[in-house]
Amino acid sequence: MEVPLHVVAGEWNDPDYLQLGYIGNARKWKEAMHAPFSATEEYSFMSLWCLIAAPLFYSGDIAKLDAFTLSILCNPEVIEIDQDPLGRCARLARNAGDTFVLAKDMEDGTMAVGLCNRGAVAAMVSVGWSELGLTGRQTVRDVWRQKDIGSFEEKYEASVPSHGVVLIRVHPDTQ
Repeated sequence: MEVPLHVVAGEWNDPDYLQLGYIGNARKWKEAMHAPFSATEEYSFMSLWCLIAAPLFYSGDIAKLDAFTLSILCNPEVIEIDQDPLGRCARLARNAGDTFVLAKDMEDGTMAVGLCNRGAVAAMVSVGWSELGLTGRQTVRDVWRQKDIGSFEEKYEASVPSHGVVLIRVHPDTQ
């Protein structure tokens, strides 16, 4: 999976449509089929879309949206990363074999970070604050679960499933 990581000033990434849930079948347009992604891959798909600040155009069958797909498409914290007023594309903070880390500066001073695993098995993925240009303790929030995880001194590490992305927001710890 290649992720575009460079955007010319004044231009936007546009990888195409979000194809989650039920999508049109190219051979039989009137029939719909479920996108060929696992639940983990659907989270990854949306996470990567938002990290690269791509337009959110849904290309599925709205009449067949299930609760799971709706929760992916409508998570306000994930959408906020995509729609951040700075409009910045995430930068590649680290690329190590089957894992990589994307980091996106946000207008409010926080940073959106994707811990990514393109491998066939789960992997521990960590990111050091120094790799992100951060210093001191940082508070980490799991964006998909909409839950603060805690405060961390030098780095954050998570188990990332195969083809998965752990999407977090990081900001200086004020306590």
